[in-house]
Amino acid sequence: MPRQPRYFVPGMPQHVIVRGIDRQTVFFSSDDYSLYFESLKKSAQQYDCAVHAYVLMSNHVHLLVTPGSKSALPLFFQAMGRYYVQALNRKLDRVGALWQGRYKTSLVQDDTYLLTCYRYIELNPVRAGVVNHPGDYRYSSYGYNALGKVDDLVRPHQLYTAIHDDPKLRLIIYRGFFNIQIGTETLDVIRDSANACQVLGDDRFKNQIETKLGLRIRRKRRRKNRT
Repeated sequence: MPRQPRYFVPGMPQHVIVRGIDRQTVFFSSDDYSLYFESLKKSAQQYDCAVHAYVLMSNHVHLLVTPGSKSALPLFFQAMGRYYVQALNRKLDRVGALWQGRYKTSLVQDDTYLLTCYRYIELNPVRAGVVNHPGDYRYSSYGYNALGKVDDLVRPHQLYTAIHDDPKLRLIIYRGFFNIQIGTETLDVIRDSANACQVLGDDRFKNQIETKLGLRIRRKRRRKNRT
Protein backbone atom coordinates (compact mmCIF):
# COMPACT_ATOMS: atom_id res chain seq x y z
CA MET A 1 0.00 0.00 0.00
CA PRO A 2 1.54 3.36 -1.05
CA ARG A 3 2.41 5.86 1.63
CA GLN A 4 -0.02 8.71 2.13
CA PRO A 5 1.53 11.95 0.87
CA ARG A 6 2.35 14.80 3.22
CA TYR A 7 1.86 18.30 1.87
CA PHE A 8 3.81 21.39 2.85
CA VAL A 9 3.06 25.03 2.04
CA PRO A 10 5.18 27.76 3.70
CA GLY A 11 3.38 29.43 6.57
CA MET A 12 0.51 26.93 6.50
CA PRO A 13 -0.54 25.32 9.82
CA GLN A 14 -0.91 21.55 10.05
CA HIS A 15 -2.97 19.30 12.28
CA VAL A 16 -0.77 16.38 13.31
CA ILE A 17 -1.73 13.11 15.01
CA VAL A 18 0.69 10.49 16.29
CA ARG A 19 -0.55 7.32 18.01
CA GLY A 20 0.95 4.55 20.05
CA ILE A 21 1.37 1.16 18.39
CA ASP A 22 -2.05 -0.55 18.26
CA ARG A 23 -3.32 2.49 20.21
CA GLN A 24 -1.39 1.32 23.24
CA THR A 25 -0.34 3.61 26.08
CA VAL A 26 2.60 5.95 25.44
CA PHE A 27 2.48 7.84 28.75
CA PHE A 28 2.67 5.71 31.88
CA SER A 29 3.06 8.37 34.57
CA SER A 30 2.96 12.12 35.10
CA ASP A 31 6.74 12.14 34.69
CA ASP A 32 6.32 10.75 31.18
CA TYR A 33 4.01 13.59 30.19
CA SER A 34 6.56 16.06 31.56
CA LEU A 35 9.38 14.35 29.68
CA TYR A 36 7.43 14.43 26.41
CA PHE A 37 6.51 18.08 26.96
CA GLU A 38 10.14 19.03 27.47
CA SER A 39 11.07 17.00 24.40
CA LEU A 40 8.42 18.87 22.40
CA LYS A 41 9.83 22.23 23.47
CA LYS A 42 13.39 21.25 22.66
CA SER A 43 12.52 19.80 19.25
CA ALA A 44 10.20 22.67 18.32
CA GLN A 45 12.87 25.23 19.07
CA GLN A 46 15.59 23.25 17.32
CA TYR A 47 13.63 22.71 14.09
CA ASP A 48 11.52 25.87 13.95
CA CYS A 49 8.09 24.37 14.48
CA ALA A 50 5.56 26.79 15.95
CA VAL A 51 3.14 24.80 18.13
CA HIS A 52 -0.19 26.65 18.45
CA ALA A 53 -2.27 24.00 20.21
CA TYR A 54 -1.68 20.52 21.59
CA VAL A 55 -3.07 17.75 23.73
CA LEU A 56 -1.22 14.77 25.15
CA MET A 57 -3.59 11.83 25.61
CA SER A 58 -2.58 8.52 27.18
CA ASN A 59 -2.11 6.78 23.82
CA HIS A 60 -1.87 9.57 21.25
CA VAL A 61 -0.96 13.19 20.67
CA HIS A 62 -2.57 16.02 18.68
CA LEU A 63 -0.61 19.07 17.58
CA LEU A 64 -1.51 22.18 15.60
CA VAL A 65 1.83 23.34 14.27
CA THR A 66 3.30 25.57 11.57
CA PRO A 67 6.66 24.17 10.40
CA GLY A 68 9.26 26.70 9.30
CA SER A 69 10.43 24.61 6.34
CA LYS A 70 9.55 21.47 4.40
CA SER A 71 12.02 19.39 6.40
CA ALA A 72 11.13 20.90 9.79
CA LEU A 73 8.28 18.54 10.73
CA PRO A 74 10.06 15.29 9.75
CA LEU A 75 13.18 16.39 11.63
CA PHE A 76 11.00 17.44 14.57
CA PHE A 77 9.55 13.94 14.90
CA GLN A 78 12.90 12.27 14.40
CA ALA A 79 14.20 14.33 17.30
CA MET A 80 11.19 13.33 19.38
CA GLY A 81 12.16 9.71 18.80
CA ARG A 82 15.62 10.41 20.13
CA TYR A 83 14.63 12.55 23.10
CA TYR A 84 11.49 10.81 24.35
CA VAL A 85 11.42 7.22 23.11
CA GLN A 86 15.01 6.47 24.06
CA ALA A 87 14.58 8.03 27.50
CA LEU A 88 11.33 6.12 28.09
CA ASN A 89 12.87 2.85 26.94
CA ARG A 90 15.76 3.29 29.36
CA LYS A 91 13.38 4.14 32.19
CA LEU A 92 11.09 1.14 31.58
CA ASP A 93 13.84 -1.21 30.44
CA ARG A 94 12.06 -1.79 27.16
CA VAL A 95 13.19 -1.91 23.52
CA GLY A 96 11.59 -1.21 20.17
CA ALA A 97 9.24 1.34 18.68
CA LEU A 98 6.60 3.23 20.62
CA TRP A 99 4.64 5.05 17.94
CA GLN A 100 2.44 3.53 15.27
CA GLY A 101 4.12 4.08 11.92
CA ARG A 102 4.25 7.54 10.41
CA TYR A 103 2.55 10.52 11.93
CA LYS A 104 -0.64 11.77 10.24
CA THR A 105 -0.92 15.37 9.13
CA SER A 106 -3.27 17.66 7.22
CA LEU A 107 -2.87 21.23 6.02
CA VAL A 108 -5.44 23.47 7.71
CA GLN A 109 -7.30 26.33 6.05
CA ASP A 110 -6.62 29.03 8.60
CA ASP A 111 -9.49 31.45 7.94
CA THR A 112 -12.13 28.70 8.07
CA TYR A 113 -10.91 25.83 10.23
CA LEU A 114 -7.97 27.02 12.33
CA LEU A 115 -9.74 28.15 15.51
CA THR A 116 -12.15 25.21 15.22
CA CYS A 117 -9.10 22.95 15.07
CA TYR A 118 -7.82 24.63 18.25
CA ARG A 119 -11.07 23.61 19.97
CA TYR A 120 -11.10 20.16 18.40
CA ILE A 121 -7.67 19.46 19.89
CA GLU A 122 -8.27 20.95 23.33
CA LEU A 123 -11.69 19.25 23.65
CA ASN A 124 -10.21 15.82 23.01
CA PRO A 125 -10.10 14.87 26.72
CA VAL A 126 -13.77 15.86 27.05
CA ARG A 127 -14.85 13.80 24.04
CA ALA A 128 -12.86 10.87 25.47
CA GLY A 129 -14.69 11.17 28.79
CA VAL A 130 -11.49 11.83 30.75
CA VAL A 131 -12.71 15.20 32.10
CA ASN A 132 -15.90 17.24 31.97
CA HIS A 133 -14.21 20.50 31.01
CA PRO A 134 -11.02 21.16 29.01
CA GLY A 135 -9.70 23.33 31.82
CA ASP A 136 -9.59 20.26 34.07
CA TYR A 137 -7.04 18.52 31.85
CA ARG A 138 -3.39 19.26 32.63
CA TYR A 139 -1.72 18.20 29.43
CA SER A 140 -3.07 20.55 26.79
CA SER A 141 -2.69 24.09 25.49
CA TYR A 142 -6.09 25.13 26.88
CA GLY A 143 -4.36 26.51 29.97
CA TYR A 144 -2.43 28.95 27.80
CA ASN A 145 -4.98 29.75 25.10
CA ALA A 146 -8.03 30.06 27.37
CA LEU A 147 -6.69 30.80 30.84
CA GLY A 148 -3.47 32.71 30.19
CA LYS A 149 -1.21 30.27 32.02
CA VAL A 150 2.50 30.28 31.23
CA ASP A 151 3.38 27.68 28.58
CA ASP A 152 6.81 27.87 26.95
CA LEU A 153 5.77 25.48 24.19
CA VAL A 154 2.92 27.49 22.66
CA ARG A 155 3.56 30.07 19.95
CA PRO A 156 0.21 31.76 19.16
CA HIS A 157 -0.99 31.84 15.57
CA GLN A 158 -1.78 35.28 14.22
CA LEU A 159 -5.48 34.43 13.93
CA TYR A 160 -5.51 33.60 17.63
CA THR A 161 -3.90 36.92 18.57
CA ALA A 162 -6.30 38.68 16.18
CA ILE A 163 -9.25 37.60 18.34
CA HIS A 164 -8.68 40.81 20.33
CA ASP A 165 -5.83 43.25 20.95
CA ASP A 166 -6.40 43.08 24.70
CA PRO A 167 -4.95 39.76 25.98
CA LYS A 168 -7.47 39.55 28.84
CA LEU A 169 -10.45 40.05 26.53
CA ARG A 170 -8.89 37.61 24.08
CA LEU A 171 -8.94 34.91 26.76
CA ILE A 172 -12.56 35.64 27.60
CA ILE A 173 -13.63 35.50 23.96
CA TYR A 174 -11.64 32.34 23.35
CA ARG A 175 -13.26 30.61 26.33
CA GLY A 176 -16.61 31.63 24.90
CA PHE A 177 -15.88 29.64 21.74
CA PHE A 178 -16.13 26.49 23.87
CA ASN A 179 -19.77 27.23 24.59
CA ILE A 180 -20.46 26.50 20.93
CA GLN A 181 -20.58 22.81 20.15
CA ILE A 182 -18.58 21.56 17.18
CA GLY A 183 -21.01 19.83 14.84
CA THR A 184 -20.69 16.12 14.15
CA GLU A 185 -20.03 16.71 10.47
CA THR A 186 -17.21 19.16 11.25
CA LEU A 187 -15.71 16.74 13.77
CA ASP A 188 -15.72 14.00 11.14
CA VAL A 189 -14.15 16.27 8.51
CA ILE A 190 -11.30 17.31 10.84
CA ARG A 191 -10.69 13.75 12.02
CA ASP A 192 -10.90 12.16 8.59
CA SER A 193 -8.69 14.80 6.95
CA ALA A 194 -5.90 14.21 9.45
CA ASN A 195 -6.13 10.42 9.42
CA ALA A 196 -6.10 10.36 5.60
CA CYS A 197 -3.40 13.08 5.34
CA GLN A 198 -5.80 15.20 3.30
CA VAL A 199 -6.14 18.98 3.15
CA LEU A 200 -8.65 20.44 5.61
CA GLY A 201 -10.50 23.23 3.81
CA ASP A 202 -13.14 24.21 1.29
CA ASP A 203 -12.92 23.78 -2.48
CA ARG A 204 -11.49 27.27 -2.99
CA PHE A 205 -8.69 26.53 -0.56
CA LYS A 206 -7.98 23.13 -2.11
CA ASN A 207 -7.79 24.74 -5.54
CA GLN A 208 -5.23 27.20 -4.17
CA ILE A 209 -3.15 24.40 -2.66
CA GLU A 210 -3.23 22.40 -5.90
CA THR A 211 -2.04 25.49 -7.80
CA LYS A 212 0.78 26.16 -5.32
CA LEU A 213 1.94 22.56 -5.23
CA GLY A 214 1.36 21.86 -8.91
CA LEU A 215 -0.34 18.56 -8.22
CA ARG A 216 -3.73 17.05 -7.54
CA ILE A 217 -4.51 16.62 -3.84
CA ARG A 218 -8.10 15.41 -4.05
CA ARG A 219 -8.80 11.76 -4.43
CA LYS A 220 -10.55 10.58 -7.54
CA ARG A 221 -14.04 9.30 -6.89
CA ARG A 222 -14.53 5.67 -7.64
CA ARG A 223 -17.14 4.89 -10.25
CA LYS A 224 -19.99 2.85 -8.92
CA ASN A 225 -20.54 -0.54 -10.47
CA ARG A 226 -23.98 -0.36 -12.02
CA THR A 227 -24.18 -4.04 -13.00
